[in-house]
Amino acid sequence: MSNTATVGYKWSKKGKQSSILCKQNKRERQTLFGSYNYGTGQITVSFSERGNAKTFKKHLKKVLNTYKDKPKIIMVLDNVKYHHALKISNWLSQNSKLELFFLPPYSPGLNAVERAWWYMRKKITHNRYISTLDERKITFRKIFSRFNKPNQELKSVCEINY
Repeated sequence: MSNTATVGYKWSKKGKQSSILCKQNKRERQTLFGSYNYGTGQITVSFSERGNAKTFKKHLKKVLNTYKDKPKIIMVLDNVKYHHALKISNWLSQNSKLELFFLPPYSPGLNAVERAWWYMRKKITHNRYISTLDERKITFRKIFSRFNKPNQELKSVCEINY
């Protein structure tokens, strides 16, 4: 997640491109982990200062806690290097309830959480200036709090219709 405004579709005078105020003095970024439930449309989200094996493991623990009543959890992942870390493999050997399934390289179109991030950017960053990353996180939590439970809206965004 970054605190950069994006220009989406917007009405403007013919021949004049819309602009969005974006006074960003430094690069404000934060890692955002998300796990999407294909069955219910629910998303589990974790914020972290960095994306690495330690913070990813923390997110996996959050997912396990969220679905503690389920017998098996299969997570579909991209191939970020820390998803394959030895620290994660060793931890998974102790947690057989959780299984990781890796998508082929360079296939973000198959990853449902990528569509959730697209939707998030559309709702939060398109045509909107927010002065700090903390304000953007508050906006994210406010808009996406309804997706912490089963949700048909997010499910319709994330489904692939072939």
